[in-house]
Amino acid sequence: MIDQNRRAILTAGAAAAATTAAPQVFAQSPQAAVQGLPAGAKTGFYEKGSVRIRYAEIGTGFPLLATPGGGLNSRIANWPTAVINVMEEFKNDFRVIIMDQRNASSGVSTGPLAIDDPWGAFADDQLGVMDHLGIHRFFFFGNCIGGPFAMKLMERAPQRIAAALLSQPVGHRPEKPDYMYDSGRDVWAKELRERRPDVSMETIEKYLHNLYRVRPDFVYSVTRDFAKSCQTPMLVLPDDVVAHPLQVSIDIASLAPNAEITVFPWKDPPELKARTINRARNFLKRHVPA
Repeated sequence: MIDQNRRAILTAGAAAAATTAAPQVFAQSPQAAVQGLPAGAKTGFYEKGSVRIRYAEIGTGFPLLATPGGGLNSRIANWPTAVINVMEEFKNDFRVIIMDQRNASSGVSTGPLAIDDPWGAFADDQLGVMDHLGIHRFFFFGNCIGGPFAMKLMERAPQRIAAALLSQPVGHRPEKPDYMYDSGRDVWAKELRERRPDVSMETIEKYLHNLYRVRPDFVYSVTRDFAKSCQTPMLVLPDDVVAHPLQVSIDIASLAPNAEITVFPWKDPPELKARTINRARNFLKRHVPA
């Protein structure tokens, strides 16, 4: 009997082969095959060496790369329950591209644990998907862990990010300094080792250390000095839970010279949430390159 992991690998491999044969042509995926995708979404794979990333896209217009929350389990299937379902909210305005992040549980994307530069590796994956699609400049929407993703992308490729939305960004909370580290170790790492028993806990702990403890301040992925120098237009949608400190959102908006911030709280009542989403949409439309 083929075990579940082997079956998933074989199925993914077949999809990758089809994509490789025609890299710019996307086959319509059955909804059961990729949980969370709306009708009309198309899927594909980007591969580089030992890295393999599943992505999907829907809509037309200026490209918008979006990553959902879920910490290290940021994946396509998270969108239907996200605070803003980007595919549904923005598909009529932009070409929305989404992806399973590398090694997210229940996702399909895989790759080595980039211990020496974990935030940079995520940025490389994201830029690699856009290169694969022939897209140079794009918007970025990052929810939750997408806040650190956004800041690292703007540091690594400032000329490519036309504007960014940072929704409920993850950041350091001094009174609970190891909250993100502990979550990665107790939840994500356990699920990863079930799929990849060859990865030791020692390796995982080094990886989590370099994600969350090397720079125990702000958004983890970049310094405050970088934020002060970042010229990319951005709109911050704040939150205030343990993983998404309100102060981090305020700091981003205060430090970055071209950053704006919405009201807080903004998720309720529904009318305010709708106005906030519309502000985000108009913010991006205002920054579509000529």
